Amino acid sequence: MAPCPAPLVRRLAAIVCLALAVPGQPALAATLKIATVAPDGSSWMNRIRAGAEEIAERTENRVTFRFYPGGVMGDDAAVVRKIRIGQLQGAALTTGALQKFYTDVQLYNLPMLFRDYAEVDAVRAELDPVLLAGLEEAGWVAFGFGEAGFAYAMSQQPALTPEQARAQKVWAPADDPGALAALEGFGIRPVPLAIADVLTGLQTELVEAVAVPPVAALALQWYTQLDYLLEVPLMYVYGTLALDAKVFARLSEADRAVVREVLGRTFDELSAESRRDHAGALEALAGQGIEFLTPDAEGLAAWQDGAERARARMVEAGTITPAMHARVTELLEAIRSTP
Repeated sequence: MAPCPAPLVRRLAAIVCLALAVPGQPALAATLKIATVAPDGSSWMNRIRAGAEEIAERTENRVTFRFYPGGVMGDDAAVVRKIRIGQLQGAALTTGALQKFYTDVQLYNLPMLFRDYAEVDAVRAELDPVLLAGLEEAGWVAFGFGEAGFAYAMSQQPALTPEQARAQKVWAPADDPGALAALEGFGIRPVPLAIADVLTGLQTELVEAVAVPPVAALALQWYTQLDYLLEVPLMYVYGTLALDAKVFARLSEADRAVVREVLGRTFDELSAESRRDHAGALEALAGQGIEFLTPDAEGLAAWQDGAERARARMVEAGTITPAMHARVTELLEAIRSTP
């Protein structure tokens, strides 16, 4: 048997030469350390843990996972840095954290890109494989995108128009140029904070408004500090579980196939569950006393105009490449022209 190169054992939990194992000889175990800001007990963590258990069983414990939920390893940016130095092997995170490696992974985040979930499904059927391939070329193996749903503006003071929103201190994820460019396109100067700091920021009025899916507002307890929700879907939010491609390549071909199959199915299930939960989360927010605001035609047009400027700004800034922006625009035009 060929000798295992020494660097493979550095700071990895026994990921060693699975692809070089002699047929018939037991392969050594690989424990993949995965971090996320998703709270333990959330639907994300429950589904991913179930998938990890199936993978361990089907690979006879050659591939196991150790999870660090709830942001204990830091925010998405900190987790990515730890993956790059080998302290972790992967993360379940929002796509903005991977933009520095493959900027078009944020494509679906373009403000008010989609009118409804039918458009989301049609576009994703065409472009998910393209984005996953782009990530892999950039050094990351992902297994699908988990839908978090449409983000709505939620605030401590009413904001029916972009002008009213500009008067508030609006949160944006730290180290997420796409989110910053989107908000700046509406003329909003955001307050960048790590996700773990947002609740405290709302409590101290460091920030007064956020744009998040209803499920996230409930899971992160942000709704306790908010009073209003604008009934305009501003952005489609999604995430993924990404592994360092070099680490994934060290698994045997058979084990890689199992991981791809199980985690691919897991993310399909996550998206379906999230969509079912979306309506229930809106009802739960209303039950907690959140007041829903519906803009008039003039106010809605102002949001749509701002979104168009924001999309153009993101393309000009290189947040999304012109080629990919043109591709999704053509797809949506074709979808909308079909009776």
